[in-house]
Order: sequence, then structure tokens, then C-alpha cells
Amino acid sequence: MYEKLAKDLDSLPELLDAAREQAGEWLAGVAERPAAVPPAAFEPSPVPEHGVGARAALEEFGRRWAPGFAGSAGPRYLGFVTGGATPAAVAGDWLTAAVDQNPVSALDSSASDLERETVGWLAGLFGLGPEFSGAFVSGATMSNVVGLAIGREWLGEQLGVTVADAGVGALGPVAVLSGSPHSSALKAMAVLGLGRGALQRVPVLPEREAVDVEALERQLAQLGGPALVIANAGTVNTVDFDDLRAIAALKEKYPFWLHVDAAFGGFAALSPEHAHLVEGLALADSVCVDLHKWLNVPYDSAIQFSRRLDLQVSVFQNSAAYLGHPGENPDFVHRTPESSRRLRALAAWCTLAAYGRAGHREIVERCVALARDLGDRLAATGQWRLLAPVRLNVVCFTLADDPTQERIDAVVRAVAAGGETFLTPTVYAGVPALRAAFSNWRTEPQDVDRILAALVTGSGAA
Repeated sequence: MYEKLAKDLDSLPELLDAAREQAGEWLAGVAERPAAVPPAAFEPSPVPEHGVGARAALEEFGRRWAPGFAGSAGPRYLGFVTGGATPAAVAGDWLTAAVDQNPVSALDSSASDLERETVGWLAGLFGLGPEFSGAFVSGATMSNVVGLAIGREWLGEQLGVTVADAGVGALGPVAVLSGSPHSSALKAMAVLGLGRGALQRVPVLPEREAVDVEALERQLAQLGGPALVIANAGTVNTVDFDDLRAIAALKEKYPFWLHVDAAFGGFAALSPEHAHLVEGLALADSVCVDLHKWLNVPYDSAIQFSRRLDLQVSVFQNSAAYLGHPGENPDFVHRTPESSRRLRALAAWCTLAAYGRAGHREIVERCVALARDLGDRLAATGQWRLLAPVRLNVVCFTLADDPTQERIDAVVRAVAAGGETFLTPTVYAGVPALRAAFSNWRTEPQDVDRILAALVTGSGAA
């Protein structure tokens, strides 16, 4: 065994203590770390020839890289709908690395059963019944890829072909209908060979991002054949929700696969006040939910649900003798693109076991209340104006006067450089804007005070 590797093996408990101490210091100070650290230019160093050993590597990371890392797990990071990681989720993720299981198969451990249990817990949170199967994937993009891949196979079933065998060309032209699709859905269409050009945008309701269901019906009627429909349960800019029940009712007249992108909006199901927003989610054919957002587990983690496991296996089965036949309860190797899979379910299992439905409901409801508070206070400043009502956890707003892209970009840079908070720019209804996304379990009312102060100061840079 290589000398440094053998030495680290002998001192493994001490090394883990050193990593724990370093991580503990980071997490203890994350609330006061700069929310963003605009990177400076750097020169990558060459790969070490002999290495320095694990303890010295930890010290080098702390010295060379850690100062440039953002406080993205902290309470005032409002970009990209990024959650943090609850204490239980952090512990679960550490254990994930330590036990290093590949839950691709049930042949050698109970890891895949832990994933099945966690999938069942999550399905219950979102009101999805036993007709849905699910699997962990890396993020909402991959969840959308899986859901639309199953939908693509369903299109082939309607035409009497097996796309997984014959190829996407066997389908001919494909229509994908949506009102406000997320960019990851377009990426998924490109990956799956459907092409971004297959998207047919459906008109949305006035001053909304929600699809006009009557317009959707007219387009479905004109198609005269099967299609894919992508509905939203929480849009990026304004967290708007399509009328899922009304869209699903159209399946009685027209053949289509209904995929619902509920990346973070699906968590509205946890709050009695907001659960009506996702009524009809259980009528979907496939569902995307991102977990490293509002479930507050570490990156990378999402889940996909589908009611057609048979078609899912048709797409993703891995036909190798050593992996076994899919059978009635297929292993996860036959359900997702990955054959090597991190046990993402463990962090999610830990946080759900630790805090339950009630604990995660409190996080959701607190984030919604804080988003509404910021929205009200921004509107009262006279420097900012809301571009949409605060429906859930995202505040979409712009400068009250002359909101050009140049001025918005200047505010984004100034706020990021200040380090107090971090927001991302967007464009809504043609207007350059900012969006503040609340999803971190640490965020408290006093953080809104600091966020507002940073925005008021940052507006001076415009």
C-alpha cells in the first residue's frame, strides 16, 4: 500500500475528527459568511506527484479554497431556489460517503430498500398514491429527462412502436405543449432527441405564467394525435401554478402524457394553506420534484415519480446478466439513466426521520411568510416595485424607475460584492428584474431586515 495511504488508514479516526472540526467551524459561521464571493482569477496548480497526505490536504483546502466558497447554505442566500442542509441531512450525507453503497441493485445490501422506503415517504408528502413508483436522481433536470423519456415511450405505445428499440425517429414529428416551461425541460427535449423545436408554447393567462387551459384544449384539438404536455407546479419567476386538475380532465378527450414539473412548488402540499395549489398532482403521469431545494438536503438530490413503471423499465433497463432481470419490482439500475448511483436517499431519509412532516411543513410555511414580508417591505420603499404577487416563496421585483438590464446587473454585482445576501437576475414580462427565493431552513425574520438593507444600499449602484 502506498505509504501515505497506509498512514492515513492508520490514523483514520483522527482524520475524520479533523474533517468534523473543519466542517463544524464552517457551519457554525455560515450565517455570517458572505452569501456570495465573486471569484478572482486563478491559475490551476499541477496534479501533485507524490501527494501530501489527507491531513495536509484538508489544511490546504481550508487555506486555498474555503475562503472563496459562498455561504450558499446560509440564511440569506436567495439565488437559484437553493436550500441548505438540515443537521440531520448533513449527518446522513456524511454517512452516505462513509458507507459508500451503490443502491443500483438489491443483490448485496438493503440500501435499495432504504431508497424504496424514502420514495414512499416522499410520495405520501406530495399526495401521490401507490400507483406511482419513484427513484432518486441528481436534480430536477434529470428528473425531467426521466419523466419525458417515459412520456416519449408512451408516444411510441400509442403508435405501436417501441422507441427504446426503434429510436426516436420512429415517432415522426412530436408535439410538446407547455405554457411556461423551465429551461431544463428544453434541455431534456434536446437530450431525448425530441428537439427543442418540438415545443409548442401555449398562451398563458393575463399577467400570469399559468397556462390558459382553454387555449391548451384548442391546440390539442388541432393536433389530432398524441402529444406530451408539460405543466408547472411553481414557475421560476413568480411561482405560478397551472390548473393541474383542469389540464388532467382534458385527457378524457385528447391523448397526451401529462408531466408536471413541481421542482420546488410541489412542497406547497405540506402546508394546508397552500396545498390547493397542487390539487391534481396525483392525476399526472410523471412528476419532477427537486429535493436539494425545499427539502434542504445536500446537492445533488431530486426524485422522479411515474405511474408507468413498465414503460420506464423499457427505456432504462440495463440488460446485463450480472445485473439480473428487471422482474416485477425492478432494481434502480433499470429505472434511471445511472448504473452507478450514490445513496442520495440516506440524507433525505435522515431529515424526514428526524423532523417528520411537521418539521418540514414549518420550514415551508416560514419561508412563505418571510417572502411575503420582504415583498411588502420592498413595495413600501419606493425604490422597488413588485412584478407579481408573492404567491409562495419567490419575490419577483424590479427598480421602481428605469429598470434597464444595465441597471439591474449593476445592482446584482453590488449586492453580491457586499456579501450580505445573494439574488439572481431574471426577466419577467420583458422587464429586467431580480428574484429572491426563500427555501433555507435557517432563514429567520431578522434576516429579512438585513436582506432589505442590502437591497436598498445596492440600488444606489444602479
